[in-house]
Amino acid sequence: MDSMTQSEAAAGRPADETGLWASAITVARLYYYQQMTTTDIAHELGLSRSKVSRLLSFARDNGLVEIRIHDPREHPGQLESMLKQRFGLRRAQVVSVPESAGELEWLQRVASHAAAYLNTVVGSNMVIGLAWGNTVNAIVERLTPKATVNVDVVQLNGSGTTQSMSNAFSSNIIMQFAANYDARPQPFPVPAFFEYPETKKALWRERSVRRLLEMQQRADIMLFSIGALSAAVPSQIHSGGYLEPQDLESLAADGVAGDIATVFFRDDGSYRDIALNKRTSGPDLALFRKARHSICVISGLSKIDAIRAALRGRFVNELIIDEPTARLLAASTPQPK
Repeated sequence: MDSMTQSEAAAGRPADETGLWASAITVARLYYYQQMTTTDIAHELGLSRSKVSRLLSFARDNGLVEIRIHDPREHPGQLESMLKQRFGLRRAQVVSVPESAGELEWLQRVASHAAAYLNTVVGSNMVIGLAWGNTVNAIVERLTPKATVNVDVVQLNGSGTTQSMSNAFSSNIIMQFAANYDARPQPFPVPAFFEYPETKKALWRERSVRRLLEMQQRADIMLFSIGALSAAVPSQIHSGGYLEPQDLESLAADGVAGDIATVFFRDDGSYRDIALNKRTSGPDLALFRKARHSICVISGLSKIDAIRAALRGRFVNELIIDEPTARLLAASTPQPK
């Protein structure tokens, strides 16, 4: 069990609320670290047992307490080791799901796992890059609050369309994620795709845009999923009207397997000469190779080709994936010689 410091919890909070958080941390430490009963804690602090129980619940609900279970008998552990070795991953996390459930249920389980994991890696003085989409939105909906200091949450790709430059879906993801960590949201108010490569080049010279691009380059954590045209739970880019029929024809001609943050790649992980990438607002995929935590959260058998291609491109160093998809990935990918 881990608990944050009282100074971290109190950062930026009103005095009365700070007292509540400090009391919750004190009770949590006595209960979890010193193994005291709620009766003993109540007696020591001069509180009622019901007050102690409420403070413990407050600590858990607000991310002051993180409980981890390490079961060496878990089958996914063998699969995680195999994926790490085969794809050179820093970390692989395989999430157990009911195979009889649909892929939407799998996604929800994986998103919950990813949300809990994020609180173990997100800390103060960081830049976090987010590629908005259905999976990241599901993660944001399941986050538990954690106070940090001097954190920026920067959007990695634009979301504007020919109909509107504002997109409530992507904006809510950035704003909610930032609010969860007391961070500064840094939206990226540009189109998802430009009509002309020259327009993108001109806009990329503007100081306001350069500031965001430079912030993306400094990201400690990159959080993203992978889009695939054939996915059972389709990505926003592929289902939200961002791609015109001629764009889909161009992607097919280029042999595209998937995309990360609206940047497309082939089955072998190559991406630099794909025509549509000249007009995308997403970052060069090389950026994902250098981040300390390049966290890909993915679920669904229909995304197997896309995730395999992304792993071949080495755009991922941490993978969170459902167990059926992980088994298929391991079985269908030859071990390197």
